[in-house]
This record gives sequence, structure tokens and C-alpha cells, in this order.
Amino acid sequence: MSTFLFEGIVFGPVKSRRLGNSLGINLLPEGKKICTFNCIYCECGWNSEDTSNLQWSSVDQVADQLREKIQELVSKRVAIDTITFAGNGEPTMHPMFPHITDRVIEIRNRFLPESKIAVLSNATLIFKPDVRQALQKVDLNILKLDSAIESTCRLLNQPTGYFNLRNTIEQLKQFEGRCIIQTMFVRGQFNQQAFDNTTPAELQAWLQAIKEIAPSYVMIYTIARDTPAEQIQRISAEELKRIAALAQREGIHVIMAE
Repeated sequence: MSTFLFEGIVFGPVKSRRLGNSLGINLLPEGKKICTFNCIYCECGWNSEDTSNLQWSSVDQVADQLREKIQELVSKRVAIDTITFAGNGEPTMHPMFPHITDRVIEIRNRFLPESKIAVLSNATLIFKPDVRQALQKVDLNILKLDSAIESTCRLLNQPTGYFNLRNTIEQLKQFEGRCIIQTMFVRGQFNQQAFDNTTPAELQAWLQAIKEIAPSYVMIYTIARDTPAEQIQRISAEELKRIAALAQREGIHVIMAE
């Protein structure tokens, strides 16, 4: 199916289901999808096979392009709800991610003090103290947990290196509630394996993990754009509402993006 890559370091603003009018920051090398996951539903497609000679943007390049774009939008009176680290893969992979985060916060404080800063991360690198500390500085630290059953995570997320779900949950608990969990609910088939993370067993395990992590809230959503794997089905709004209701009965605050 048709997927796409974001162009440049700063892109948008785009209308986000979860983050409003969002100005994006892509820290991944231009023209490549680079990620520690290779999710079968990713709108950016499959990971690039050629990862040799990766050219990472410098801290100054990111800061300069963001400042210029914000000044342009401010002059045009375009409202920005969120400045979001997203783009073509996992933003925390950038070797200077903590330093870039500090610069982005400085620029936001100067030019868009009412806007929030968000990071969309798959949580695979939160074991690094500097990454975890940087994530705790932003307003919306949004971390992925698509299932609390390891086999389902491996099928949906296709980790590219070492991955242990229990370790990830333990590391998420270290945020002590200063994080947001995002979960993509889907069903279908991939490589002749059926998946559905909305079954009673899946939801029971997921709710238990959420209660352990105790995030500030949870974002639940389903696919809205084309996916690299073809046999993936979106979840209906009624099903998302049912999942939200289950979570709310457990005292979990839920935001639903239909």
C-alpha cells in the first residue's frame, strides 16, 4: 500500500488527531526510514535496508530550521498547538537527542510559549539515562505499548534489535507517571499469523500493564492511513469506545482518537 516519508527536518504543520495543529521535527536522516521497530502498520513504510553512511542533522541545523519555520508561521498568524518530535522513525535514536531537546525547549519558550512539546517514541531506548531525562523535560512524553503480550508486540512492532517486553514495562514504570502511553489497536494477518490486540486476553494483560505503569493518561487509536502490510484492519469507533470504557472503569484516564 502507499506510504510516505516526511521531507526535511521541520515539516507541517499537520492536523493531528491527538495533538491538534502540530509542527513536526524529523531527526532521522533524509530520505530514509530508520527505526528500532519496523511496525507493520507504520505510515512511513518499512525500514530502509541501506543504513550505511547515515547523515544526522546537527543540533544547530535543527534549531535554525525550527526557529525560521516558527517565525514564518507567527508572521502569518498560524496557530501551533504542539511541536512534535516524530518523522521517519524513532527520534530518540539521534545521537544528540538530549541536546536537541534542550534547544527546542528554548526556542519554544521564546517564540511559542503557549505551545506544547511532544515526543512520539516507541520506548525502546528509554533504558538510556540521558534519553529518559530528556523525555521527562517535554510536556507530552508519548511512549508506545501496543500489547502486554510479547508475541503480539513482536508481530505488530517487528523489533530490529534486542527487545524484552517485561524490561520495557519495568522501564516505563520508572517514569513514575510522568508519561503518556499510546496504543494502536488493530487486527488482521501478517506472514500467515493472525493478530488482534482487542481480544479479552489481550485487553486483560494490557490493562494490568497500564495499571503497573500508572501513566498520566493513555491514548488509544487505530490506523487512519495506508500501511506497508496489506492485511490490517482498523478498529471501529464503537470498539475503541468499549476499550476506553474498560480502562476508565479501572481508573485509567483515556483519550481516544477515532
